[in-house]
Amino acid sequence: MTRPLIITDCDEVLLHMVVPLRHWLDETHDVHFDMYDRHFGEALRHKDSGIVLERELVWSLLIEFFDTEMHRQTPITGAVEALRRLSDIADIMVLTNIGERHHAARVEQLAAHGLNLPVQWNHGGKGRPIARILAERQPGVALFIDDLAEHHASAAEHAPDIWRLHMVGEPEIASGVPAAVHAHARIDDWPEAERWIAARLAEGPAPSPLFPMMEQPHEH
Repeated sequence: MTRPLIITDCDEVLLHMVVPLRHWLDETHDVHFDMYDRHFGEALRHKDSGIVLERELVWSLLIEFFDTEMHRQTPITGAVEALRRLSDIADIMVLTNIGERHHAARVEQLAAHGLNLPVQWNHGGKGRPIARILAERQPGVALFIDDLAEHHASAAEHAPDIWRLHMVGEPEIASGVPAAVHAHARIDDWPEAERWIAARLAEGPAPSPLFPMMEQPHEH
């Protein structure tokens, strides 16, 4: 077994994404982004007509944002400091669905904010890649952080003994996002999350199966 392992998402956990995306779409493409609609297929509309953007255009704009605008993304409050302290007790890696095309840029982006972390790109559910990482690393205890409920469900299926923290670090959308039922806790700020993470790593592997959540969502 190796050191404890933290596997964390990036967007809305380490770095703001939807707010800088909204600003860029408004400034550059005259597109309104309704951040309370988590389904991009309905959330982006032309400002002049209110017509929903074609799905192909939505994805091309997302690619363009990551091609040219990643500098707009800033750290979630407390994330950098918390991970630096947590690195004293655990290895940390980033599992992001940004895709291979933007993998190198993501590594550089995080390093520019003081987070020199290994980054693994991914498409789709994160449970299978988490299981592969755990099989390779063999940590005594592991913990997963993500803002999307579907990734917690995937992790619960494929890596049931990993602790799962649901975090939505963007205050403008956190209150509208229901707690993930397959996560062990919902915490949206890093000071409290850091304490919870340290306690879980000291506790050992997570109990499973988990239905429903062990802890109720925290209000922030």
